Amino acid sequence: MASKTSKSAERRARVEEMRQAERARDRRNRILTITAVAAVVAATIGGGYLVVSTTQDDEQTQVDEQAQNDDQSEDGEQSEEELAQKDAAAPEGVVRGEQTWGDLGRDHTEEDVDYPMSPAAGGDHSSVWVDCQGSVYDEEIPEENAVHALEHGAVWITYSDEAAEADVTSLGDRVSQTPYTLLSPYSDQSSPITLTAWGHQLGVDRASDPRVNEFLEEYVQGEQTPEPGATCASELAP
Repeated sequence: MASKTSKSAERRARVEEMRQAERARDRRNRILTITAVAAVVAATIGGGYLVVSTTQDDEQTQVDEQAQNDDQSEDGEQSEEELAQKDAAAPEGVVRGEQTWGDLGRDHTEEDVDYPMSPAAGGDHSSVWVDCQGSVYDEEIPEENAVHALEHGAVWITYSDEAAEADVTSLGDRVSQTPYTLLSPYSDQSSPITLTAWGHQLGVDRASDPRVNEFLEEYVQGEQTPEPGATCASELAP
């Protein structure tokens, strides 16, 4: 009888141990499950915030970059407009009494050109220039060829029938000693003597006028030259 009682007690003890162990496993499993769920939720929330935040940052960056590009584009257009206006504007005259012109064409043509000033001070012209290495011409020369010489930085001095013979001789001596100049008669001009550079022109009555020297010093290969350094040597010579 005592033996049976002892065995029964042992079984109950083992069952109780098993139940306790099972309850301990259940507790551990619940803790692990809760911990895992919490980690997943935290990662999901954190990841969602990161995605949203990153997306918002990317969108803001794109907006900022687009605004910057738009500003740069507007600045570029404004600069181009300012540059075009600068090109179209008549240059400021340096020598007292000179006339100036801006926005002068530079295309080559073999057709006659109707220039808005006499003599021509720039514009479309022949592909061949006249010699302007201190060249003195006894006869009128084609304006289209003379304008090409102006493009190379030459000063073209012309005289009408009203110019004094002594002035013509004096100008010839000056030109023959001055590279990038040329002298020729020109009947259709308002002053006895006219000095012309690209976009600039001055009329005087006498070769002794001090502005003649001023004009030559300012515009022989001056800043107005569209093609500085281009040669003045040409087969179209006196």
